[in-house]
Amino acid sequence: MRIYGNRQLKTLPGQTTRPTAARVREAIFNIWQGAIANCRWLDLCAGNGSMGAEALCRGALLVVGIDKWGKACTIIQQNWERVAQPGQEFRVLRGDVVERLNTLTGQKFDRIYFDPPFRSDLYQPVLEAIARDRLLADSGELAVEHSPHYWMAQPIPTLEICREKVYGNTAVTFYRPLQEGE
Repeated sequence: MRIYGNRQLKTLPGQTTRPTAARVREAIFNIWQGAIANCRWLDLCAGNGSMGAEALCRGALLVVGIDKWGKACTIIQQNWERVAQPGQEFRVLRGDVVERLNTLTGQKFDRIYFDPPFRSDLYQPVLEAIARDRLLADSGELAVEHSPHYWMAQPIPTLEICREKVYGNTAVTFYRPLQEGE
């Protein structure tokens, strides 16, 4: 797998981590161009860390990744070590994504990318945890990758849907914080 700047990343065999397709990854970074440099990025259900690695390559100051699988966390760590530049910080957290989100209370992220297994029951509890703990910065955005056939975007207190895109069998729903008075 290759990312920005033709950098090669390690991946795990099989579809256990189902890395974000290159077409979708490119579209996300095109949508968010200009917002990645110096941002704080949170990568949920990070898989092989390709989205966080791409954010690091494009100048993110901080990247935090969460995945429950130990082998995936090892690959993420290796991939991010490969691409991080001096002055960039990254952390890989292993464990249940909802439980690990609780450890981030008080932190704010400019961009959050959430890509769970498409048939998981993680969507609502993770989005509610992000909203409850106000992990998304006031001017930030959250992108949720999902199957357009399995999960439909839901309203979340303190968050609003700002755009939705479909790329074949993959959809991405974007949320932003509701501003006072909205």
